[in-house]
Amino acid sequence: MAVALACAEGEWPDEGWPAPDDPHVGRASRVAPPYRELREEGAVDVVVLRCEEPATEFPVLLRAMGGVSVPVIVVSPRRDTETVVEVFRGGAGYLVEGDYCTCMLASAVMAATVGHTYLSPIACAALREGVQRASGEGTGSASGAGTAMERLRSRLSPRERQIMELLSTGLGAQEIGLRLTLSEKTVRNNLSNIYAKLNARGSTDAVLRWLGATPIVRL
Repeated sequence: MAVALACAEGEWPDEGWPAPDDPHVGRASRVAPPYRELREEGAVDVVVLRCEEPATEFPVLLRAMGGVSVPVIVVSPRRDTETVVEVFRGGAGYLVEGDYCTCMLASAVMAATVGHTYLSPIACAALREGVQRASGEGTGSASGAGTAMERLRSRLSPRERQIMELLSTGLGAQEIGLRLTLSEKTVRNNLSNIYAKLNARGSTDAVLRWLGATPIVRL
């Protein structure tokens, strides 16, 4: 797997990652603004964007990538709800600096390659807060939305509901498997079934549906 570490010179916070002998990352390259190298189709498999202001720098990265569709993970010290929700709505994972270890970063990169969107715990809490706030600012239809959400959740088996609850707290397939004593492959198979049942395009959409954020928050 080829990973691009997109950041200004000297701003990459995890100097020890990826290690030269990383079994999953075959190549890691530093890419500085304006990120023109990322326009080349097939150049990288995942982009990790480290930035101070995701609200402005994430869109710059997406414009620089042009028509190239590659999973993106944002790493930032920003932890406010508005920023996290906006990045998540854009389909990227979000890791708050100081809120993750390099093992979690590795899991996030692996998750991105199979279509899962990863959140560190603080980012996940911010997303939940944003969903609750949006629901509270609705037009008095919170009760109806809650009923609809429960109907949606009832499509899942008890095991699938356990997996979705853990997914929505920012855990990846490997961590979910460890929590539930399941193999990572079993978790991924369950996630595929969950996406089909929820009519979700991937983990971002599934988490938003699970939290009751659609149609209030759309991708």
